[in-house]
Amino acid sequence: MSGPLRLVPDEGGSERTMQLRTLPLKLRRTAAPEPGAGPGPEEELGLSADPLDELAERLNDVCADAVHPYEIAAFLESDGLSDEQAALLYGRPDAFTVAEELFEKVQRRYPGQSSEFANPWRADPWRCVVRGLVFALPGLGYLLGANLFATARMRFGLPSGMLALSVATLVSWGFNQALAHRSYRWLGRLRRREAAVCLAVGAPLGALIAAAAAYVVGGPLGALCFAAGQSCYLGAATVLLVLGREKFLLVALAPASVGAGVVLAVDVPGTVRTVVLLASLLLAVGLAARELVVCVRGGERESVALRLPLRQEVPHLLFGLACGALTLIAGLGETIHQAVQAASHTVHAVHTAAAALPHHRAPEVKTTPTGPAMIALTLSLGLAEWLLFRYRAMAVAALRTSHTSGQFTRRTGGVLLGCLFIYLTTVAALDAAATVLWPGAPALGVPQLGAMLLLGGSLWLALLLNAFGFSWSTALICLAAAGAESAGLLTGADPIVLQLIGCGAAAVLLTAIAGPALGRTTQHR
Repeated sequence: MSGPLRLVPDEGGSERTMQLRTLPLKLRRTAAPEPGAGPGPEEELGLSADPLDELAERLNDVCADAVHPYEIAAFLESDGLSDEQAALLYGRPDAFTVAEELFEKVQRRYPGQSSEFANPWRADPWRCVVRGLVFALPGLGYLLGANLFATARMRFGLPSGMLALSVATLVSWGFNQALAHRSYRWLGRLRRREAAVCLAVGAPLGALIAAAAAYVVGGPLGALCFAAGQSCYLGAATVLLVLGREKFLLVALAPASVGAGVVLAVDVPGTVRTVVLLASLLLAVGLAARELVVCVRGGERESVALRLPLRQEVPHLLFGLACGALTLIAGLGETIHQAVQAASHTVHAVHTAAAALPHHRAPEVKTTPTGPAMIALTLSLGLAEWLLFRYRAMAVAALRTSHTSGQFTRRTGGVLLGCLFIYLTTVAALDAAATVLWPGAPALGVPQLGAMLLLGGSLWLALLLNAFGFSWSTALICLAAAGAESAGLLTGADPIVLQLIGCGAAAVLLTAIAGPALGRTTQHR
C-alpha cells in the first residue's frame, strides 16, 4: 500500500465498511428482467457485466478532471488497488491498464478554474515591493562609506580595500544563500524554533568567516572595518528576510538612506558618515537578535528529533558564490579590464623602451560608472520574486484547465516566456531611467544592455529552477559561467563580450532545462 485506505463508513456493516472504494459494486439498474429469466452470474456475484464500467461511473469526477492516465493510476494506487486486484476484479493485467481504459471511457469535461480554488502561490505584491527596496537600499551605504577606502591608492586596479570588500561580499552571498535554504527547510517542516536556532548560529558564523576573508586579503583599516560591518549586516538581513520581517529591515535602513540623500546634496564630514552607517548596522543586528530571541523562547521544543543533512546546502552555497561573481563582474568588470590593460602596457613599456622613454607613464585607469545597471538589477529583485510566485500560480491554473499533457506543456511554456519577458522589459526600463538620473553616467549601449539582460534572465531562470529542486544543475551552470568570465577577465578580454558569451550560454542551457522539465505535470503537484 502506498497510501491510506479510503473507507466507506456505515454501508452494509463492518465487513462492507472495510471494503475499498475501488471495489466494484452492483449497479442498481431499473430495467426489468425478461420473463422467466433467472439471475445471471454477474447478478449473483453482485458485479456488473464489465466491472470497469461501474468503476468509471463511480470515479467519474476523478477521471473527468485528469489530464493524464497516470493521475488516475495514482488515485487508484492510493486507494490500495494492486496489480493482483486489477487482474482479479477487472480482468486487466495491472492498475495502469485500468487507469488508461478509464481515461478513454470518461469524457474530458474539466470545469475549469473555480472561485473556490485557493491558489497556494498567491503573493502579496506590496511585500515584494518592500523586499525589492531592502535589496536595493543597502547600496546607498557605499556612498556613505566612500571615505573609508583609500581612493588615491590602487590595488589590482581597484581602490585599495575594494578587493577585500569584494571577497567578503562573495563569501557572505554564498554562505547566507546556504543558510537561508537550510532555515527555510526547517520552516517548511513547521519548526520555526529550529529555524531560529539555525539562524542564530549560522548568521554570526557567516559574518565572522567573511570578515576573516577580507582581513586575509588585506587593505586599509577603514576598508576592513567596512567589510566587517557589511558582513554583519548581511547576516542580520538574512535573519529578518527568512523570518518574514522585511519591514524591520526597512526601518534599519532608514538612517543610511536618509544619510545618503544628504551626502548627495551637501558635503558631510567622515565622522558623521561613519556614525550613520553604524546606526543602521546596530539597528539591523538588534532587530534580528530580538526576533531570534522571540522565536526561540516562544517556540516549543519538538519531542521527535529531526536531522537535516548539510550536504543538501552545498549546491546553494555554490549558487550564491556564482551569483556574486557574475554580479561583481557586471559591476567592476570594466574597471578590472582597464587595470589589466594598463598593467600590461606598463610591463611592455618597461621591457622595450624604458631607456628611450624615461618620462613614459602608463595610461591612467578610468572607471566606467556601473551604478545604473546595479540599481536596476537590485530594484528588479522584488519583481523577480513576485514573478516566481506568479509563474507557479499560473502553472497550477494551467494544470487545472488543461485537457492533455501536451496542452499543459504549451501553456506553461507560454507562461514561462511571458514572465521572463515582463522581467527583462522591466529591468531594461529601470536601467534606462537610472542612466538618465545618474550624474555623469554614459549612454546605455546595446551591448551593455544585452549583457545585463542576459545576466538578469539567467539569474531569474536559475531561481525558478532552484524553486523546483534543480539546485545542482543551476549551481554548476552559473558557476561555470562565472569561472569562464573571471578567467577571461584576468587575461585582458573585453568584459562585455565575456558577459555576452558567459551569461548567454548560461541562459540557453537554463532555458533548455526549464522548458521540458517544467512542462511535466508531476513538477507542479
